Amino acid sequence: MTDTAQRLAEIRGGVPPRRHNARTIAALTGNPGCSRRAVLDSAGVDKPELAERIGFPARFGQSRFAITRGNAFEAQVKADGAVELLRLVAERLGVPVPAGATWTDLGGADDLPDRHQRSRAALIDPGEGAALFDHPLLGLDVAGQRVHLEPDLVAARLAGRFHVVEIKSFPVIDGQADPAKVSAAAIQSAVYVLALRELLAGAGQDPELVSHEVVLVCPRDFANQPVASLLDVRKQLLVLRRQLDRMARIDTLLDAVPADFTADLTADPATLVAALSRVEARYAPDCLAACELAYFCRHEARGHTTALGRPVREALGGIAEVSEVLALAAGERAPDPGQGEAAALLRAAARLRADARTGNPA
Repeated sequence: MTDTAQRLAEIRGGVPPRRHNARTIAALTGNPGCSRRAVLDSAGVDKPELAERIGFPARFGQSRFAITRGNAFEAQVKADGAVELLRLVAERLGVPVPAGATWTDLGGADDLPDRHQRSRAALIDPGEGAALFDHPLLGLDVAGQRVHLEPDLVAARLAGRFHVVEIKSFPVIDGQADPAKVSAAAIQSAVYVLALRELLAGAGQDPELVSHEVVLVCPRDFANQPVASLLDVRKQLLVLRRQLDRMARIDTLLDAVPADFTADLTADPATLVAALSRVEARYAPDCLAACELAYFCRHEARGHTTALGRPVREALGGIAEVSEVLALAAGERAPDPGQGEAAALLRAAARLRADARTGNPA
């Protein structure tokens, strides 16, 4: 075991690391500047358990109903050898359905190395007519750990390129879907695109054979009729690569972490809270939808402008404390160098608010 691996094992208390999946890897990109999260994820700490232990349990996740609905919709679109799905995907890509197209299910084996080899062989040399590959086992390195990934589907041999197909059960109503859910699907799909590109590159093939356009399949309106759309995930790929590269340089991150830092779940809550407070976090309200420790970090950020969101923090010119913002707005303190513009805007906003409350014109 390397010194870094030993240090990470000590951080999580010697227990085996929690394995990542596509959903957790996608979540890493939500706040790439947060050192606290990067260290905990690199160490493989069980963040849901950690949040529970310190009294700030996570409050997000898929409901059983949503999981059941998603499984039913996926089974529907893959029925009868996925003939209708292949037609739908080909139509969206604007290419003809290959003659004698076949669907290959690469799932079902419990032996991960064997299943990964079967997936690799099938994707590197698809053979004539091979068009859809279901449940291939791909892999990515995350902070020194090999993570196994299982996309919903990979379409191949369509105009000579691979396309990741992501099947989601959220509806497309009048041509529009929930932007937050589409964004989450895009970053998760980017994880699969990156893993498939690395697989081809490792076999000496051109990784650009994997398209940056992902086919998203959702139910149309309030029925279960599937509809396909294209997502361009180039931006998500850039963010994902940057965060994975950062986590690969975990030694640099650990240099800024106290030597006695611990996230050992057997430690008492007070010790864990004290330890976490010594590693820099970068809380923002959107963390609440992506990070299990967000409620703790929000509590910690109370009174700081970070709790109001990045746009507010940037508009305030980096003023850190809410109390300082209020004092500048009231004219109770002189602005420091570099705060003059923000202070003037705050005083103007305070005057407008006062005039609005008294009914006087500005």
